[in-house]
Amino acid sequence: MPPCRKMLPLSHLILCVQAAKGGTIKAASGFNATEDAQTLRKAMKGLKALCMCLGDFISTEELIFSFLSQITLTVFATPPGTDEDAIISVLAYRNTAQRQEIRTAYKTTIGRDLIDDLKSELTGKFERVIVGMMTPTVLYDVEELRRAMKGAGTDEGCLIEILASRTPEEIRRINQTYQLQYGRSLEDDIRSDTSFMFQRVLVSLSAGGRDEGNFLDDALMRQDAQDLYEAGEKKWGTDEVKFLTVLCSRNRNHLLHVFDEYKRISQKDIEQSIKSETSGSFEDALLAIVKCMRNKSAYFAERLYKSMKGLGTDDDTLIRVMVSRAEIDMLDIRSHFKRLYGKSLYSFIKGDTSGDYRKVLLILCGGDD
Repeated sequence: MPPCRKMLPLSHLILCVQAAKGGTIKAASGFNATEDAQTLRKAMKGLKALCMCLGDFISTEELIFSFLSQITLTVFATPPGTDEDAIISVLAYRNTAQRQEIRTAYKTTIGRDLIDDLKSELTGKFERVIVGMMTPTVLYDVEELRRAMKGAGTDEGCLIEILASRTPEEIRRINQTYQLQYGRSLEDDIRSDTSFMFQRVLVSLSAGGRDEGNFLDDALMRQDAQDLYEAGEKKWGTDEVKFLTVLCSRNRNHLLHVFDEYKRISQKDIEQSIKSETSGSFEDALLAIVKCMRNKSAYFAERLYKSMKGLGTDDDTLIRVMVSRAEIDMLDIRSHFKRLYGKSLYSFIKGDTSGDYRKVLLILCGGDD
């Protein structure tokens, strides 16, 4: 029989219709980059700015800052510093493109780099959110991937999250930017920092070679489902390469049908089989691929939930997801979060964070549900 086209299964079509709310951060109306640049400069023109100026004449900038801080505390009974609320009021209510215009206007009118000044004025997790928001989208992914592999230890979750969730075109742009930024390829760094089947699945994903079409070859779909069954549930041991080949190369429409056919053949969901047939970071990567194919926003809702549940907070994941998805599908993520966990994302963030860090994350979240 000739290959045929099929629409997405009805259950998947319903999910697609529901997941159409979009992001929480939009382009600000009446936007004026120069005015915003001046507002930010005033917000940061505190003691640190004065210290930098005096530092040209007195070598010990830290001593100057400490001395002036004591004077301010004595006279005004308030600590010196930066107007964080003013910074939030500008940057948290502009989209990424507008923030890049502000950065250009800041350099043009003030002669300084905005990100450098933000880094010098802000600290901790709040600084990381603000600097992340100021970073162009692809470069932000690139810097996160590099952070995940730099130094001792590897942040496997970050590598999986980015490489499993981005489109082939986004992956190609990430590869180009990574090479320009660091003078070496993303694939080379993955190979030097990971091993075995986990390395192979990351290399496959980083190639950006997934079929981007919507065409479904019914015979191939059935064959893929049968191959996955025979590679796992039907045999002693697991043919991991077969899982990698199918999950990393086929288009979304094809894979959704494969998952349904697999369940018909094996009487098990593909996620159950992956959990029973694989382990470790390789298992996590395959599960992330399946989840992103099924519903990317629900996958990110799960990532956020796991970053905040229990004792302690995985701030790396929390910051990355909130910053990277705010303009794309944060409203959908919120909806799935509430559906899956019975509480709003807003309430989780509010209970798990504090201070200016909490303020800016709640704005990116966009409201309670």
